[in-house]
Amino acid sequence: MIGCGSMGGGMALLFAEHGVTVCLEDPSEENVNAVLETGKKAGLESKLEKHQGYEDLCKSLDSPKVFVLSLPHGTIGDTVVDGLKPYLVKGDIFIDAGNEHWENTQRRQGKLLAQGIYYVGMGVSGGYQAARRGPSMCPGGEDRALDMVLPLLAKVAAKAEDGTSCVGKIGTGGSGHYVKMIHNGIEHGMMSAIAEAWQIMSICLDMKYDEIGDELERWDAEGELKGTFLISIGAQICRQRQEHHKHVLGRVQDKVVQDIDGSEGTGIWSNTEAVRLHIPAPTLSTAHFIRLASADRAQRIHVKDTFESHFETNKITHSDDERRAFLEDLRLAVYEACLASYIQGMNVIDAANRENNWSIDFPAVMQIWRAGCIIQSLALHSLLAPIYDPQQKSDRLSPSHNLLYSRPVAAELTKGFPPLKRVVAKCVDANAVIPSLSATLEYLKYSGNTMLPTQFYEAEMDFFGKHMFDEKGEGPGEPVTGTQHFEWRPA
Repeated sequence: MIGCGSMGGGMALLFAEHGVTVCLEDPSEENVNAVLETGKKAGLESKLEKHQGYEDLCKSLDSPKVFVLSLPHGTIGDTVVDGLKPYLVKGDIFIDAGNEHWENTQRRQGKLLAQGIYYVGMGVSGGYQAARRGPSMCPGGEDRALDMVLPLLAKVAAKAEDGTSCVGKIGTGGSGHYVKMIHNGIEHGMMSAIAEAWQIMSICLDMKYDEIGDELERWDAEGELKGTFLISIGAQICRQRQEHHKHVLGRVQDKVVQDIDGSEGTGIWSNTEAVRLHIPAPTLSTAHFIRLASADRAQRIHVKDTFESHFETNKITHSDDERRAFLEDLRLAVYEACLASYIQGMNVIDAANRENNWSIDFPAVMQIWRAGCIIQSLALHSLLAPIYDPQQKSDRLSPSHNLLYSRPVAAELTKGFPPLKRVVAKCVDANAVIPSLSATLEYLKYSGNTMLPTQFYEAEMDFFGKHMFDEKGEGPGEPVTGTQHFEWRPA
């Protein structure tokens, strides 16, 4: 295990707990010692070995050597691989378990495969707690390497309710890290929608934290959001207290800085990929924009002072019956945004898969997201998994894999559209901050609409730039340059 921070250290202890001897290496001796100390308390000291320097580390390993990397994304991975090169032999395997950019993964794969060395890019989900207890794992790379490491990974992976491991051969190349990257984009969309609902309940409905926790627990227990990890931990967060019985949540500042401080790149990359591949993903993108706006709180204070006020969120007044109905609408609106996040993310994965010929196993993707990961949702899995199941004949997707073509998905979105619309309308009136909920509403409105305002947009582009347009009646209109131009005004 190279890299023994919170994720690497947790995984090292997890492997040791399953009877695997783990050799530890990290530039920080403090990190290694912390893992050893924790292992000693758990009775795992016989399975953990401390090593200093790559030569000493490699001498301790059997053949083929398996290196699990838990490193920050970027050039540090290249530095580690280059440092190990003198001690590598044909058949050795790297498992990159960090949030590395998929193109870096593919570059290293190509470079090492020429020497007969395998590099598996493996997304690991669930955070540091799952890394210790059993994460969802998403490995991609050469079939032979995946076949060799999968039994080891299956031992320690999270287990679904039926006991199956949440790990599988995702595909070739950088597909493992790509799928994990999009997983994180989906995660951000879901988190934003849930956070928006929390603030609506807290400010607009004037609910106490414990009341919101009770409501989220109800959402998690049954219905469309049943078994949704982010809803479940949200209920706990709302109730968690510390000294003097004060809620911990009350201490938390309203800023997310991980995109700005460089500790996380997946949110940026997932949105970049959606734009690059021409896939509308507004629920994911707007969730990212509010993260960016939140990060610099000093800037927000400056803007507020410049405006000499801010767009204050107001109360929504309801009778008891109206409030119950609104909370039910809110639950369904959050579900709609979570489902839209999945749809947008899966559509990006499909486009990248076709571009890179990764042969992604979509049923395996559904399986690894069943447990141990941040976006796990029993209800969403129950809806989506059959659509990708090769045994299902009734609603298998066409080769394009656009989830909006699925009738069960369309039925769910149609059912949730009126509640979402009612929630957005009331929250707009109350100045509630609802970027992902409102973006989801617009996404549904324009995705299946054949009378978009882009008719006028296209005419203006043809006016000033001779960008051409399609004539009405010429067919459905594929995404190619039109054949018509009108000289709106002489040059």
